[in-house]
Amino acid sequence: MLLSPQAERNWEGLCEVLEDVLEDQSHKQLFALEIGSGTGQHVIRFAQKLPFVTWQPSDIKEECRDSIKAYIAATHVKTVLQPVLLDASEPWDKWAGVSRNSCDVIIAINLLQYSSFKTAQGVFSGAGQILKPNGLLMTYGMYAVNGIITPSCNEVLDEELKKLNPEWGLPDLDVLRQQAYGNGLRLERMIEMEDYYKCLLFRKL
Repeated sequence: MLLSPQAERNWEGLCEVLEDVLEDQSHKQLFALEIGSGTGQHVIRFAQKLPFVTWQPSDIKEECRDSIKAYIAATHVKTVLQPVLLDASEPWDKWAGVSRNSCDVIIAINLLQYSSFKTAQGVFSGAGQILKPNGLLMTYGMYAVNGIITPSCNEVLDEELKKLNPEWGLPDLDVLRQQAYGNGLRLERMIEMEDYYKCLLFRKL
């Protein structure tokens, strides 16, 4: 099992956001897709706290999918499906058989800053297709606003990411809002989290 110290630190705050926005649907059985599940720590914790949600984890890396499988086996959690290979830069109809209007929730945690713009486009294009009406897309990470990155530590992070891969870096909030609007979603809330991270909640119209 892989271990991310950052995931251990932030899962609780993210889970509180999900509990808040999904509270009025807790009487129903919901289906959620996590794009870029990483180690699997988040999805396991969310499943333990939100038993009315069935989770489909996914990751492009085999080592991450193996870690997710190990967490599922170790925790005996019943509402997390086996992880699937999913590349969000691919068209949505290649997303491991996820069908149109099948998801109540899609989450992408610390994905967009480590991805190409094509992947970000894919996340919003796919969400526009596979979310049910009034479904929720939640992204979490650091963002630029109108092309400006603050504070200076975030500028350093953006530079470091671009050195690792020129296509990576902090995505611009307004560009993401445009991507959402073009795919039938709107930015409903922006929640300030710790260490300058933000949680963005997009609702499908």
